[in-house]
Amino acid sequence: MNLRIEPIGLVLAVIYALACWGARKLSLDQFYLPAGIRVAALLLCPPRLWPYLFLGEYAYFAQMRYPMVEKYGLAWVILASVSLMPTVATIVRLHRKMVIATTQAWLLSVGAASAVAVTSLNLVLMHLLWPTPDVPLLTGAARYMVGDFIGILTVVPLALLWASRRTELAWTGRFLTPSIAALALMILTGIASALVPAESATVKSSLQLLMALPAIALTCLLGWRGAAIAVPSLNLIIGLTTPKPYPLAFDATTFTTQMIMAIASIALLLFGSRITHYYHRYQIRDDGERNALKLARNSHMASEKGLRERALHLRKLGDGIEVSLKEVVTWLKLQGHHEIANGLMNTATLHSQQFRTQASMVYPTALDQLGLYVALQAGGVRECWDQSNRVTRPRLEGDPCMLSTGLQLAAYRALTEAVPLLLEHEFGQIMVRARCGGFGSQRGILLVVALLDSAQPLSETTAAMVDEHLAGLPLAYGGFVHCRRNRIRIVLTEAAARSPARATDMPRQNWVRESIRSGQ
Repeated sequence: MNLRIEPIGLVLAVIYALACWGARKLSLDQFYLPAGIRVAALLLCPPRLWPYLFLGEYAYFAQMRYPMVEKYGLAWVILASVSLMPTVATIVRLHRKMVIATTQAWLLSVGAASAVAVTSLNLVLMHLLWPTPDVPLLTGAARYMVGDFIGILTVVPLALLWASRRTELAWTGRFLTPSIAALALMILTGIASALVPAESATVKSSLQLLMALPAIALTCLLGWRGAAIAVPSLNLIIGLTTPKPYPLAFDATTFTTQMIMAIASIALLLFGSRITHYYHRYQIRDDGERNALKLARNSHMASEKGLRERALHLRKLGDGIEVSLKEVVTWLKLQGHHEIANGLMNTATLHSQQFRTQASMVYPTALDQLGLYVALQAGGVRECWDQSNRVTRPRLEGDPCMLSTGLQLAAYRALTEAVPLLLEHEFGQIMVRARCGGFGSQRGILLVVALLDSAQPLSETTAAMVDEHLAGLPLAYGGFVHCRRNRIRIVLTEAAARSPARATDMPRQNWVRESIRSGQ
């Protein structure tokens, strides 16, 4: 056997034995804290250190039960001392797969199984090995099971909370303030119940039950964290305020309250674990949505970057062609071919203008320096709208330069998609409106592309094509697309920059709400 004695293990054994000894001084059979320390130690320590926990358990039982050898017999002292820890260790070992689960409901299974197993072993060994058993079977079973289970629910949640301190969120004011308030209320109520005379058992029980209200509130607010703080505090206050006139004292009134609180503790732990479980699922989904939006925006900007480089390359090609044509025209004039030179110059000017219009449709380079509105009024898209003779002069409000370049590009693409859809599938004149603004921490733009005739609704085909072609960009930028009556409304939003708000912002009025109004 290659047995290595680790100093940390010996220290652990000593600490465990002292913890059990000190907890026993504060315990009763109906409120047994060493049972919770036993389970907590097995959960916190890796299996390679469990033998040292066994050693600490045996040392604790040795100093406590050695004086009982003459009264109860050596066989009971040995068997009752060496059998409990391996039994609980086996239960914890069997629950290791459940421990990895996202919820903490496995704690109740470990606690219940440990309480039943330890109580059964104790009672069987008592009735088999004690000369004259003085503990009734059913009464003792109820007292020991409830005491062990309450002790486990008092110690283990705090141990698990401490073990998860690095994986959970930091304890900010959002967590500390309700925790301190709930603990203060429970402590004050517990002190008040302890000061009630023994004759007023009903008042005392009522005050003890009232301590469950802050525990419920804390669980609702913080989920598993709240339950892990509230349940141990609740049981600890009731247990420490139980009268202890002698070591084996039993308080029937408090025992009834403790059984009620044990049931309430089960409900709180289950409720808190489910709250935390669904909160984590929501957080994961929320993070996934944010990442998806971020990827969509990055993909959009990457595609726009490629289009920008292509538009700049086309502009360089156009400039080179113009230079070559001017040289040809100059040579023709020198040769006396003035009519051919003038005709070539007119044709080259017309095609050059069309070429630059198409290049600006690929990417509006004016948008980078002068903003969205200049790109709409001076770029190729405006010439295309004018050539259709169906698009009225756009009504543009606000300062688009407060928005990011990506959002302005998304608005530009949305307009260049929406207007051709109405030109192709609808009849009549078309109006275009844009309004930039902000509210609070949000900035954005409202785009409206509508038929001038308000009595002419959009067809179902147009609405379906709008959803198919225009739904992507608003989703990527936290907005939406609505088709209502004769118009298409597009809202694009983003987080506001850190610069101070501009005069174009709409104070005390959410521009997103404005987008819902049919008149905007």
